[in-house]
Amino acid sequence: MLPDPRSADLPADKMPAEEVACRERLKTLGVEFEEHKAESNPEIGCSIPYPIVLKSLGKSIAIAPGAELNCQMAEAAARFAAEIVQPAARAEFGADLKSIGQASAFVCRPRHGTRKLSEHAFGNALDIASFTLSDGKIIEVGPAPPEKDAKFLNAVRKAACGPFKTVLGPGADADHGLHFHLDLEQRRHGGTFCQ
Repeated sequence: MLPDPRSADLPADKMPAEEVACRERLKTLGVEFEEHKAESNPEIGCSIPYPIVLKSLGKSIAIAPGAELNCQMAEAAARFAAEIVQPAARAEFGADLKSIGQASAFVCRPRHGTRKLSEHAFGNALDIASFTLSDGKIIEVGPAPPEKDAKFLNAVRKAACGPFKTVLGPGADADHGLHFHLDLEQRRHGGTFCQ
């Protein structure tokens, strides 16, 4: 595995101020979450020193199953749901976003086919497989959704590029045919990678 400086991240005796502040912002957003114990795997290099498990992405938006993420990624996901997905659902379907079906959050593994650790290995990535609306409609991420679903999914995917540094989905590669991969990987010159 190629070295990643984050692999050495372990929790301090006292939670850093930026982690405390992030949790306060989540509470302000109405996000339900639970603290989780630090996880690391020195052999592989995975590390998530201050993980949380998301139970909701805001006052009326569930996430299932619960998603273990670092706080910054959890906050980005909550803002994405409230500021991007919710308005898109109302505009396209006249219904509220009720829940997000997540396919993967923290997983200790490399990127497929590489020796580089996945952003999932740091709780810095979320895979979204579906969106459920208040009227019961389920919109699944896939290669050939119905036209109205496709318009919504394309709008959400396009708007995700910026708040997230990496956005992948159907058409990007075989691994992302049935979900959107969103992460906060720092890129050179602050850029984004969206496919």
